[in-house]
Amino acid sequence: MREIVFDTETTGFKFSEGDRLVEIGCVELVNRVETGRVFHAYFNPGRMMPAEAQAVHGLSDAFLSDKPAFHAGVDDLLAFLGDSPLIAHNASFDFGFLNGELAQCRRDPICLSRMVDTLTMARSRHPGAKHTLDALCNRFGIDRSHRVLHGALLDAQLLAQVYVELMGGRQIGFGLDAVPAPTVASTIAVAPSRVRPPRHFAANDVELAAHAAFIATLKQPLWDQSSA
Repeated sequence: MREIVFDTETTGFKFSEGDRLVEIGCVELVNRVETGRVFHAYFNPGRMMPAEAQAVHGLSDAFLSDKPAFHAGVDDLLAFLGDSPLIAHNASFDFGFLNGELAQCRRDPICLSRMVDTLTMARSRHPGAKHTLDALCNRFGIDRSHRVLHGALLDAQLLAQVYVELMGGRQIGFGLDAVPAPTVASTIAVAPSRVRPPRHFAANDVELAAHAAFIATLKQPLWDQSSA
């Protein structure tokens, strides 16, 4: 099963009031294991960056001035997203900006049935606790020491780990053979894979002989019907 964990950074809180998306980071999961394929892009919002927004993510007008507009990268983004479920923290916010930008490009919106909200999941599983990304990383022992400012790709990578824990933990991703090899495209960054090859623990001849010798010392074992 393929899923995409994503996060966005914006100029503010409301697309309807002129705020725009300036960064998006996406992480691909297959069977809830990171494959190493990610999508990351910055966008020029065509407006000034408010100081309070820059204080959150550190993206200045000067930094974004030479970045493409959203419509220039929309095809690559949609190709990466495909038809997979999309996971985000407080997902209605990220979907609102993503679909707002798609509408500006005269593209179909992403159906809300594909939305998975880890904030809703966390509130359901841990009522009364703090549910920020930082708090959830602390709860699950996920290293966030390198998170000084918000960043879409970094936050998506942290959220991918949080999502796996919310879904039951690492053991659910043991079907490692099903993870495909990364496919590299010019707009898709590939990080080192965290998937280890399966290890085999078959007993050797010495161990098999020792086991047989031990079994021979047992008198009337329960599994030996012939001794009854």
